[in-house]
Amino acid sequence: MGIILDSINSPEDVKKLPKHKLSTLTEEIREFIIDTTSKTGGHLAPNLGVVELTIALHRVFKTPADKFVWDVGHQSYIHKLLTGRRDSFDTLRQLDGLSGFPKVTESDHDHFNTGHSSTSISAALGMALSRDIKKERNKVVAVIGDGALTGGMAFEALNHCGHKQNTDLTVVLNDNEMSIGENVGGLSSYLSRVRTDPKYTKTKEDIEFILKKVPAIGGPLFRSLDRVKDSLKYMLVAGLLFEELGFTYLGPIDGHDFNKLEEVLKQAKKTSGPVLVHVITKKGKGFSPAEKTPDKFHGVSPFDKTTGIPLAKKKKTFTDGFSEALCDLAKLDEKIVAISAAMTSGTGLSKFATKYPQRFFDVGIAEQHAVTMAAGLAADGLKPVFAVYSTFLQRGYDQVLHDVCLQNLPVVFAIDRAGIVGADGETHQGIYDISFLSHIPNLKIIAPKDEKELKDSLFTAFELKCPVAIRYPKDTLPVTDKKENKYNKLPLGKGNALTTGDDIIIISSGATTNNCLKAAEMLKNKEIYATVLHLPFIKPLDDDILCKYIKENSKVLIVEEHTAIGGLTSLIAALLASKNIKANVNSIALPDEFIPQGSRSEIIERYGLGCDDIYDSAKKIVIKENSYENKKKVGSITS
Repeated sequence: MGIILDSINSPEDVKKLPKHKLSTLTEEIREFIIDTTSKTGGHLAPNLGVVELTIALHRVFKTPADKFVWDVGHQSYIHKLLTGRRDSFDTLRQLDGLSGFPKVTESDHDHFNTGHSSTSISAALGMALSRDIKKERNKVVAVIGDGALTGGMAFEALNHCGHKQNTDLTVVLNDNEMSIGENVGGLSSYLSRVRTDPKYTKTKEDIEFILKKVPAIGGPLFRSLDRVKDSLKYMLVAGLLFEELGFTYLGPIDGHDFNKLEEVLKQAKKTSGPVLVHVITKKGKGFSPAEKTPDKFHGVSPFDKTTGIPLAKKKKTFTDGFSEALCDLAKLDEKIVAISAAMTSGTGLSKFATKYPQRFFDVGIAEQHAVTMAAGLAADGLKPVFAVYSTFLQRGYDQVLHDVCLQNLPVVFAIDRAGIVGADGETHQGIYDISFLSHIPNLKIIAPKDEKELKDSLFTAFELKCPVAIRYPKDTLPVTDKKENKYNKLPLGKGNALTTGDDIIIISSGATTNNCLKAAEMLKNKEIYATVLHLPFIKPLDDDILCKYIKENSKVLIVEEHTAIGGLTSLIAALLASKNIKANVNSIALPDEFIPQGSRSEIIERYGLGCDDIYDSAKKIVIKENSYENKKKVGSITS
């Protein structure tokens, strides 16, 4: 740890630090962040880019009285270091450790839980309006990246801020030209023009200085000068978007220049009404591998801090399998197109984007738009695939229902990171998608267990000509027979009995089935024989196979990597109730609570979803039921 960083235990210590020591502090912080994330993993490049900005914010504003809202929140590591969490930083993103995002239960200096993009301005405006109603005097600052600013919610908030001219609010636009991947769209082009015009800031200041020196004799002359000023602005920049929205615009400024940062932030603090401070930063600054390829170092697993090379050997994942299948099928069918919402690499669409650039669309952080655009593509005869993390599809729920399913349009939702995600914690766990999708008419839901079934699922989705969601986890892909290259259509709504036994029925879908099969093998060694029912289709369910087997053996264990409420457990319980089938139905599912951070394996173990846990639960059910049945028999003989 660094000598100066060791002395920083609160924002007050940052304020007291002489300016000539700030550059040393930034070096120590960057080294500390690199060292920590090389062991724990985490969001490296975003945090390296905001070191000076975070220090400047804490020197100008006074938390916790003044409130910071970090958009997405993955860039809040330096904020955590400066607010008393340095000594516990080695627990970052670990089970029961520090969150990788702001968390109000963690510190008084964290004012709003974040994890999804484009929310900060809305939340900050709410806090500012609350402050005004209560007649308090604290400041509120939203820190938002240029990638997050492409989200529709951010535009809605900007629009409302401009309407509230008497509400003091500072929005800091951290412009590093990237979200996770390279930014796209008109706003990105606009910011590029602003940031690359070195004449803009100085000329704008000169014009305003000259105009203020001209005596404004009477209203007509004043209005005329004001129009001249506006005209000159438009000559310099293609539309001052933020000023037109009602903000006082300050910038662009170098986000790594302490003097300029503090000067402009102090100016923003004194300015009435909504203010936008445009700060240019370099993502990954101070770590050469991250500066060269910031997208690869946005979120990292443990790595060699000298070379940046990941420590773990890469294994084939469900995402890799989806990527291969999509490229294979797109080669055969030119109507297949793919959509990403700023997650091209994470969702496995990079290869498709390279091979078929004219058929690939990255819409930026705009899931709602992505879904409805997919609906438009499908309505005109194409076959769109929207690859998206489960947690982010939540943001497009209305569009899935209203724009896709209501019209029965053949859009494929490739739902990555379905189930336990791990170290990103509560905001990213993909454990709600069955519950918010299964009740929508026309939509089919498939959950493949291995490579062959994953590839067949995608093939089937294109063949069905209706909305289809394919959900799969952030996990290693069980590889099937490599000689089998043929794609087959899955029988609609059909399940499979992968093993048969009279003692208990274990029901699951997706990758969870693999743990159930291992548990069944362990049970067999104890002479307990299980039927493992695998349901590739969660909707429609295979009513016939479920009813047949459950009628024959009423001891049932349902296993799912999803919340029990609204998940597979709920769907099967509803089916049995509708058929008036009585059974001893047990379930291993996730409880009605937000699931914390930790490695995927740790969370699965904690909540009883591992093969050992399934084995234990099944064995207890069988022993308990057999004991109960024996008692009944003995009782009847005695009587």
